[in-house]
Amino acid sequence: MMIKPFTLMVAPNGARRQKSDHPALPVTADELAATAKACFAEGADAIHLHIRKDDGGHSLDAGRYREAVAAVEAAAPGMGIQVTTESASTYDVPAQLACLEALRPASASVSIREMARDPVLAARAYAVAAEAGTQVQHILYTPACIAQLTAWREEGVIRAGQDDVIFVLGQYTPPVPAQPSDLDGFLAATDGMGLSWTVCAFGRNERACLLEAIRRGGNIRIGFENNIHTPEGKLLPSNAASVRALLDAACGEGLVTACPAA
Repeated sequence: MMIKPFTLMVAPNGARRQKSDHPALPVTADELAATAKACFAEGADAIHLHIRKDDGGHSLDAGRYREAVAAVEAAAPGMGIQVTTESASTYDVPAQLACLEALRPASASVSIREMARDPVLAARAYAVAAEAGTQVQHILYTPACIAQLTAWREEGVIRAGQDDVIFVLGQYTPPVPAQPSDLDGFLAATDGMGLSWTVCAFGRNERACLLEAIRRGGNIRIGFENNIHTPEGKLLPSNAASVRALLDAACGEGLVTACPAA
């Protein structure tokens, strides 16, 4: 079986989990930088950044983002960095657009269903990304998200080349553990669309879901944003350990051409 090379992104914290959920959850810029360095050393290609307020809440503050990005760049030169515009039930579309306009980042994740709350500003957000050369990764949760993506592509709201997506398997709240079979519906619904796709998966079946994504030609995202447990239910020691365990499993199946050093 020929396996397409894949990209591994680490999502080390997300918008909701706190230190009370896991003591190794990175929250500050320095903690994110240290996590990025450790995960990059284990084989992660890129990092998906969420930043936090002083009280630990989700933030889209451009200044905090710049601080975190600079810290990661210094700690892990060459690692890809993706910011997120996700609302996490906190921000409206004007705030999400303002984040993109202020940062003009190399890469950003954008939720289709959140942007659909304000179609006029959504069009502006995708235009800003195109002007800035930002690689947009559309977050897809449901068939409705795929339908909206299709419509906006046909209307020209989503521009040519903005064809990177992430399929979200399972959900955080209320908790719905992902299953590898969840991928079937996403692939069927997007067949023929010419998308570059990534998978993330909530719950302790994360590793099995990501291995299935690799087998089927996709890219993967792993980390404490989506899961903090081993498949057996034990607490993972760190994001880097999660990356390493996944790549060891992929190596054992012959899904990678070069296995991590022992």
